[in-house]
Amino acid sequence: MQHGTIYCGGKTDKVNRYIEPTIIDNVETHFPIMQEEIFGPLLPVLTFKNTNEAIQFVNDNEKPLALYYYGKKSKAEEVILKTSSGGTCINDGLMHIANHNLPFGGVGNSGTGRYHGYYSFLSFSNQRGVVSTPTWFDVPFKYIPFKFFNLIKKII
Repeated sequence: MQHGTIYCGGKTDKVNRYIEPTIIDNVETHFPIMQEEIFGPLLPVLTFKNTNEAIQFVNDNEKPLALYYYGKKSKAEEVILKTSSGGTCINDGLMHIANHNLPFGGVGNSGTGRYHGYYSFLSFSNQRGVVSTPTWFDVPFKYIPFKFFNLIKKII
């Protein structure tokens, strides 16, 4: 919060470990707030001249935990198709995490897995395929040089 311009909020209380929800304007990409994931009520605001510039910014950096787009739906679809992120909101900043019927989670450096309801169960479960082949019968066509493979293809 030492770089940029505090648009609103900004009050802190170290004793109670409290930070007021804060919007920070005039942020530049090299500022400390833009170098790490933010786990607090801080919202840095970056300004772009056009949507392509914003898309390029997202793609040039680590994949975000969440992506928020405010504007026309047609442009929102373009942003979603050309970027990768965890949860995404169009013209909203909360509903993707507040809805427990939607999976929420990151991708890449922002985390893996999803949580909320059924998705939490899947995240903390180990789904795996298991193949069990009997030892008394071993078919030769599954080994290189794949003898009889053409015959098997004809049968199937």
